[in-house]
Amino acid sequence: MAYATRADYVSRFGADELLQLTDRDRDDVEDAGVLDQAFADASAEIDSYLQSRYALPLPSVPAALVRVCCDITRYRLFNDRAIDEVRNRYTDAVKYLTSIANGVVQLGLAAPAAASVQADLPIVSSADRVFSADSLSDY
Repeated sequence: MAYATRADYVSRFGADELLQLTDRDRDDVEDAGVLDQAFADASAEIDSYLQSRYALPLPSVPAALVRVCCDITRYRLFNDRAIDEVRNRYTDAVKYLTSIANGVVQLGLAAPAAASVQADLPIVSSADRVFSADSLSDY
């Protein structure tokens, strides 16, 4: 599931920039799949941070993740030509995702419920300890 759409990207960075970054064969037409692949890569990166805190896929996409997905997608589309602004926005997005993963920032979504104990799991018990530091102190 992509966290952003083409319309989200265009509203933030413009159609002209999108065309420049996705027209790989320079025929003034967006090349098929370039933007979709960048969104997929960005969304997978986002998921790698969210999976420790939230059940995926998310039931809804918070607006903050749309922004983060657009920033990461933009960075991916720039490839090795990223200007400082693009690189800084990517770095900020990763810091934000790290804060989510560490529990510092909340998305406002319900966290996954704690795993419940199932009645059919085995229960292990044992006798009291036979050897301890005190019982072996004479040797």
